[in-house]
Amino acid sequence: MTIHAPPPEGGRIVEEPMGEALSRRYLAYALSTITNRALPDVRDGFKPVHRRILYAMHQMRLNPQAAARKCAKVVGEVMGGYHPHGDASIYDALVRLAQDFAQRYPLVDGQGNFGNIDGDNAAAMRYTECKLTAAATLMLQGIDQDAVDFRPTYDDQDTEPVVLPAGFPNLLANGSSGIAVGMATSIPPHNAAELIDACLDLLKRPETTTEGLVARVPGPDFPTGGVAVEGHASLLEAYETGRGGVRLRARWETEDLGRGMWRIVVTEVPYQVQKGRLIEQLADLIEQKKSPLLADVRDESAEDVRIVLEPKSRTVTPDVMMESLFRLSDLEIRFPINMTVLDADGTPRVMGLKACLVAFLDHRREVLLRRSRWRADRIEARLHLLEGLRIVFLNLDEVIRIVREEETPKAVLIARFGLTETQADYVLDTRLRQLARIEEMAIENEFKELSEELAGLNEMFASPAKQTRLLAIGLEDVRKALVSPRRTTIAEAVDVSAPPPIDAFIPREAITVILSERGWIRAAKGKVEDPSELKFKEGDALAFLVPAFTTDKLLVAASDGRIFTVGADKLASGRGHGEPLRLMIDLDEKADIVNLLAHRPGGRLLVASKAGYGFIAPEDDLLAQKRGGKQVLNGEMLVAVRVAGDHVATIGENIKALVFPLEELPEMGRGKGVKLQGFKQGGLADVTVFAAEAGPEWVDGGGRRRSWPDWKDWLGKRAQAGRQGPRGLRKFR
Repeated sequence: MTIHAPPPEGGRIVEEPMGEALSRRYLAYALSTITNRALPDVRDGFKPVHRRILYAMHQMRLNPQAAARKCAKVVGEVMGGYHPHGDASIYDALVRLAQDFAQRYPLVDGQGNFGNIDGDNAAAMRYTECKLTAAATLMLQGIDQDAVDFRPTYDDQDTEPVVLPAGFPNLLANGSSGIAVGMATSIPPHNAAELIDACLDLLKRPETTTEGLVARVPGPDFPTGGVAVEGHASLLEAYETGRGGVRLRARWETEDLGRGMWRIVVTEVPYQVQKGRLIEQLADLIEQKKSPLLADVRDESAEDVRIVLEPKSRTVTPDVMMESLFRLSDLEIRFPINMTVLDADGTPRVMGLKACLVAFLDHRREVLLRRSRWRADRIEARLHLLEGLRIVFLNLDEVIRIVREEETPKAVLIARFGLTETQADYVLDTRLRQLARIEEMAIENEFKELSEELAGLNEMFASPAKQTRLLAIGLEDVRKALVSPRRTTIAEAVDVSAPPPIDAFIPREAITVILSERGWIRAAKGKVEDPSELKFKEGDALAFLVPAFTTDKLLVAASDGRIFTVGADKLASGRGHGEPLRLMIDLDEKADIVNLLAHRPGGRLLVASKAGYGFIAPEDDLLAQKRGGKQVLNGEMLVAVRVAGDHVATIGENIKALVFPLEELPEMGRGKGVKLQGFKQGGLADVTVFAAEAGPEWVDGGGRRRSWPDWKDWLGKRAQAGRQGPRGLRKFR
């Protein structure tokens, strides 16, 4: 057994506090994660792994016109030359770049199984193939023209770009997400055409505010579509501060099946929601009975998404059903916005929309200047050689003599014509066929064209305005190449702070409410065609027969001046005799029921007392939340009728009748009201509201309805005594 001596003092042993050692090493790890793994660069929107994948594919000549190569080959090139990490992480990143449901503008053209929106994984890299897309070539355009800086790879065997030239704002166009140490990023995808329009606005007017940019970029544009229901103010704040969120809903439509039947068809699911898992989630809601409105869910998707949702009851409105599902499932998600990126100096920062676009434009300006300088250097080198050829053509015979006769023609040419060593080498390497007269003309034309181009470049270097114009032209060309209709609809904000009312979950079915004279109430399904067939307890009879829906609220007017509210869905079945109404409301034993109506939102009632006073009451103000009802009329209530007309007809116990315009009655929430008709003795017998065109009707002693054609003879002012009514007139109902 070999015994190793301890290392000498100052060797591998370092004496320092454990806390400081751990802090320093963890800080190094954190910085590495932040800058080299999790956060994208604001200039090209890439993390190092994505940048290395595209650059390696560019070096492999995998352009859109080339044949695709195995993904395993690409992953091997990336891992061996640029990215010293596992092949699984590289392939996962490559797959995501190729998924059209993950990238708004895919940068890799994948051939084979690259996964799907159901959540299925891609095939192994040995089976799939890939090449670059046209959008990726825009990101790499000019990379071989000194457009960006390069740095040594991890093994110092090659170089890799620090950042890509980025022909369009990829950071916002495709979005990004990542979790670093102590910080994270989450940037949604956007429409490239809208982003470029915003960039053009900034080039024309650098003082444009975020609010002005949001007019061009109204919100995210997700590759899977959907409907964004975040408010404008909330999105504006998110784009201003770089932090916020957007609520995204699935896109759906109602499919009419006829005969009142319908179903919901979901055609787009929210971004990053796996369709297969969403369907499982909806099925669990049905199985666990957490969604009272959903009966069944089916996946009928082929190439397009088609999820069919069957309601339990066709009487429930589609909007109510979907609102409940939005709360219970991933049919609605909240996508966080956290625009934490690395700036041009590699410093993590939270940037708003304007800051990101300005950083992109600054990068594009630098790329333009560097590519132009690269081009100018090559033009100057070419002009230098052409200048030497021009001298040769002017002294062609002497040059030929020197080449043929002199032992050192290069030195003689330099001394005789003042050529540089580079020019002399180029002249000596020139073939004789290039000394023809036509070649001389071509050289002169090339010299002229290159000189003009160089002058234009020099002018551009000195003029920021010309640089801006060239940037705008370049962005407009990119916009044409990437133009794509918006997929995500920006809708009005939806308030989800309060849960939907319980009534929303009540199936809407037609019923007929039956109230007997002794106060027994029940509900029969549908319409009661023949009331005479209704059965009651011995000694009881029909008092009120009201058509309604299970979702309605019933207004019960009592003689003590109160109006009670009863839910139609809570009534007993019409098969029996029902149950006493007094068990549902706190109705006094001495009080009688004056009327029973189904509440109509926005409707009005005329309430009148036996003393002859009354007023118009809005129905919405009459709804009561408690069993005790709501006190409406001060006095003994005689009538509570729905207002449907423009005139009021009253009749007193003294058989005198009066007709006056409805507008003479005030609208009140509660009180005594105003006098309807004056009486020397007795009180009010009945009152009705009618339309002047149709005229009023009344019921004679035999129960037959009669018209009142000459009612205008009784027309007067409210509170008058009236005159003797038609023979037989005692009541209107």
